[in-house]
Amino acid sequence: MSIKIAGVNIGLNYEPFIIAEMSGNHGNNLDRAIALVDIAANANVHALKVQTASPDGLTLNIKTEDFQINDPKSLWFGSNLYELYKESVMPWEWHKEIFNRCKQHGIIGFSSPFEINAVDFLEELNVPCYKIASFELVDLPLVERVAITGKPIIISTGMANIGEIQDAITICKKAGNDQIILLKCTSSYPASPEDSNLRTIEHLRKTFNTEVGLSDHTMGTGSPCASVAFGATVIEKHFTFSRDEETVDSAFSLEPEELSALVVETKRAWQSLGKITYGKSESEKNSLQFRRSIYVCKDIKKGDKLTSDNLKIIRPGYGMEPKNYDLLLGKKANKDLKIGSRMLWEHIG
Repeated sequence: MSIKIAGVNIGLNYEPFIIAEMSGNHGNNLDRAIALVDIAANANVHALKVQTASPDGLTLNIKTEDFQINDPKSLWFGSNLYELYKESVMPWEWHKEIFNRCKQHGIIGFSSPFEINAVDFLEELNVPCYKIASFELVDLPLVERVAITGKPIIISTGMANIGEIQDAITICKKAGNDQIILLKCTSSYPASPEDSNLRTIEHLRKTFNTEVGLSDHTMGTGSPCASVAFGATVIEKHFTFSRDEETVDSAFSLEPEELSALVVETKRAWQSLGKITYGKSESEKNSLQFRRSIYVCKDIKKGDKLTSDNLKIIRPGYGMEPKNYDLLLGKKANKDLKIGSRMLWEHIG
């Protein structure tokens, strides 16, 4: 099972597909947004993702308690939803220039639509795939509109139970679209590693028979690298210029060097999985010099008995295996053996 996005294969047999998420870190500055594309490309990510939304498509312009963020642990505690989204959404007229910049760099540009009008708009720009954000997974009309495009759909599953995930998948398949990638996600910002529960990745793959990855909001790259061992084939991370800046998502975003490290280290993690194997590999053959084996440690004449005085278990590892040491004691040499000779079965009897 694998999926192809703009010619790039995604699956267990391919290196992890890395998505750099710009989110609101553009800071309402187009030049900054373009520079972020350059950073993502220099880090060698496969794709850059933006968000296509409007405050009115996300919420209502109301200042009652329901529309205020009331979690004291939230980065945005006390903010009004409409005002926060007004600050963070990216102007739709920027999309074309940003996607063109992605093409110039040879990386994939796409988006998360947050309303049906956004899908229509993105279709005009011919994006190669779509992302459904965790909070939008339950918006089945939006999921259906995306599925109808026939393009691959990446779905974050933060907060979703199995039934809600199944509902979204069912809608996609009814629309004739089974190009689905589920992302394990913890919808807190930043997320704690203890809440990541990466073992769920294997369960998602087995339960829904889809490609599976990780949308990660933890600090650093440890969780994404670990996720590869559990079968993550897509990894999404927010990124920015510096966490010291005051853009809406900068506090939990990767800085440029960390984004580059993410690409390198997740690929190394994937390469290291290999196959089930025991014994020495081709690359380990030269390391036999540093393994122990049985050697002659004192000159032996033909007919002499082999003893603990003339045999020793030492490095290198070209002689008989140490497990045979007791079997050799008391046996007789069938030829003269000089100190430093490898002890071999053919030398006794």
